[in-house]
Amino acid sequence: MFHQAAAAFALALLPFSLGQVSEGFEKGWDTAAWPTYAADCSQGGKVTLDSSTAYSGKNSIRVDGAGGYCGHIFFGTTKVPSGDVYVRAYIKASKALTDSHVSFITMPDSAQGSKKHLRIGGQSKILMYNRESDDATLPDLSPQGIATSTALPTGKWQCFEYHLGTDGTVETWLNGNVVAGLTAKAGVANANAAQWQRSSIKPKITAVYFGWESYGGDTNTFWYDDIAVSSARVGCNVTSS
Repeated sequence: MFHQAAAAFALALLPFSLGQVSEGFEKGWDTAAWPTYAADCSQGGKVTLDSSTAYSGKNSIRVDGAGGYCGHIFFGTTKVPSGDVYVRAYIKASKALTDSHVSFITMPDSAQGSKKHLRIGGQSKILMYNRESDDATLPDLSPQGIATSTALPTGKWQCFEYHLGTDGTVETWLNGNVVAGLTAKAGVANANAAQWQRSSIKPKITAVYFGWESYGGDTNTFWYDDIAVSSARVGCNVTSS
C-alpha cells in the first residue's frame, strides 16, 4: 500500500512537459476534460459515471456499447504527447471478445489521413490493433498470428498498457506482461505482422478515446479507471488522482 501511494504521488509530480494526464474519476466525470466521442453517428451507446465498481477508489466510467457501427460511443482526451505516447488504463469487460471485429479504444490518426483511426479491440477472440486506412491488423489473423496474442479476461480489472513510438514502434502489455502479437518494432521483421509492416505509416494520434465500437452485432459493457497518458511508461502499480 505504501509503495502504491508513493508511486501515485510521484506520478502526480511529473512535469507537464512530459505530457502526462491521469484520471481516476474520484471527483466525478469532468465531461469538458473527458468528452464523449462518436464519429459520424451515435445510436444507443451510453457513457456514465459508475460508483458500483472501481479499480481504486469508488468511481469508474461505464460504457454500454450497442451493436452495429452507429451503436458506438467513446470518451477520452485530446491531451496527448507530441512524441512517444504511452497509455495505461484499467479496464473491465462484461463479455468475452468473439470472432467479430470490435474496438474498445479508438484514436484519430493524422498519419492515416482525415477521419481515420488507429483502433485497439478484438477479433477471432483475441486482442488486436486495426489501422482504418488499409484495414491492416496486428497481428495477422492467421492461426499463427492469432496464437501470438491473447484473450481479454472478463469480470475482473485488467491493466492494459501500450506504447506508440515516433518511429512506428507498437508495444503492448496486459497486466505487465508483453503481448508478443501486439508488438511491432521499427526495422525488425515480424512474421506475424505482414499486413501491418507492409505500410510505412507511423501513427501520429491526436486523441485517445475509450469505449465500444462494433462492426457487427456484438454488444458489451466496459468499465475504465485510473487512466494515464504520458510520454513515458507509467506501469501497473500507479493509481491516478
